Amino acid sequence: MTPPPSTSRSYDAVIVGGGHNGLVAAAYLARAGRSVLVLERLDHTGGAAVSTAPFAGVDARLSRYSYLVSLLPRKIVRDLGLDIRVRARTVSSYTPVERAGRPTGLLVGGGERRTRESFARLTGSQREYAAWQRFYAMTGHVAQRVFPTLTEPLPTRDELRRRVDDETAWRALFEEPVGVAIEEHFADDLVRGVALTDALIGTFADAHDPSLAQNRCFLYHVIGGGTGAWNVPVGGMGALTDALADAARAAGAVLATGHEAVRIDADGHSAEVTFRSADGEGVAAARHVLVNASPRELAALTGDAPPAPAEGAQLKVNMLLTRLPRLRDPDTDPREAFAGTFHVAEGYEQLAAAHAGAAAGELPAAPPSEIYCHSLTDPTILGPGLAAKGMHTLTLFGLHTPARLFARDNDAVREELLQSTLAQLDAHLAEPLADCLATDADGRPCIEARSPLDLERDLRLPGGNIFHRELSWPHAQEGTGHWGVETGRAGVLLCGAGAVRGGGVSGVPGHNAAMAVLEQDRA
Repeated sequence: MTPPPSTSRSYDAVIVGGGHNGLVAAAYLARAGRSVLVLERLDHTGGAAVSTAPFAGVDARLSRYSYLVSLLPRKIVRDLGLDIRVRARTVSSYTPVERAGRPTGLLVGGGERRTRESFARLTGSQREYAAWQRFYAMTGHVAQRVFPTLTEPLPTRDELRRRVDDETAWRALFEEPVGVAIEEHFADDLVRGVALTDALIGTFADAHDPSLAQNRCFLYHVIGGGTGAWNVPVGGMGALTDALADAARAAGAVLATGHEAVRIDADGHSAEVTFRSADGEGVAAARHVLVNASPRELAALTGDAPPAPAEGAQLKVNMLLTRLPRLRDPDTDPREAFAGTFHVAEGYEQLAAAHAGAAAGELPAAPPSEIYCHSLTDPTILGPGLAAKGMHTLTLFGLHTPARLFARDNDAVREELLQSTLAQLDAHLAEPLADCLATDADGRPCIEARSPLDLERDLRLPGGNIFHRELSWPHAQEGTGHWGVETGRAGVLLCGAGAVRGGGVSGVPGHNAAMAVLEQDRA
């Protein structure tokens, strides 16, 4: 635990929460010459972007919660001088399926020729691949136009529309349910499902949900870096947040772990943050308070009315294997299939059925999930002995499992869902996954699962929602302010995932909150 800050000290900025966005804000403000205190209730910084050795006696550090990087702008990396590396995955995705009684699948990646041939082998023609190219040319155009705006003052809707400068793309992504565009472009059920999955990560919605929650989720998943590419952080996600913490400390910020903020009092001119630690209660005064926590936590700290409840809808599973399992598809190497996103039970109709079942209060009969192997791209997360033996990690992210389904008995429902999810995977394997699981020092299988309720308990994510609340459009709406981080209280900013343009490991809300502070100081 970091020694407690002096209760008599006044800071330019107090940041509540030492997750990656709070660390980004701290580094920017400290580098600008501001005095900064970060209060983090846990005994470490990093929030949900951490690396952990979850299995007793096993030298493997997994990205326990968040695990891939797409939305982190190079601008932030350059501005803060971060010593981090990411690696591109050689394969985008592989989706196994049985067609005409024969196991096969769709491989996206490994070069244009191999992808085209895989589409032809699955669908029997070149039509779907040509449609795939057109569809992702459209999203790529939007990514190039929208991504640079994330670290600029919040554009109006009309300004962003002019920036996109493509009415067909605007209608498909911003105005109509994304299911319309997917169905217009693709005829094959499996291809439709692969395209839809980016709209459903941590988002409980149907392809045609009139709220367009799925569109907002899809948008953030395809604009990262201006390309939509998802990269693997070398050394695990903890390497990124450790670099951010180092940058903040080097610039002069004080990072106080083991210090939980319990109240914020602000009058528009100054503020006080009351905190608790093992040594008792203290107060830190500040000109600005930045809250790197959910809007629900912000309301609790300020005494304001809480926002509408949020709900997560995912199952997160971490595993360590003695070897990658063999596939039933004889034409695909497991080292390629698991290097990208391995889609399970994610055909278009399967996704619709899973959503309908969960909406009716039942666990999906065929739970959809996607899996990838970090250690194929970055073996540094494994100790030398494990890598030499050919061991690998697997990360599974299950869809359409809203928190409400776990309310009756979290442990029992989680275990039931885990087993049915792994059964869907086993249907495409030539050997049971259980036969490939490593064991820890106590002889237990190296597998851990987390439900939305677990994430709410461990990380205070409201309802287990990985985005803190529904994702927002990346443009101004009523009350969103100049940077999208402003709150109803002067001097208090929201710099967590619940800010406008928040969600994912991006650092964008942290950057924007820091820019808002510096802008206010200049006024």
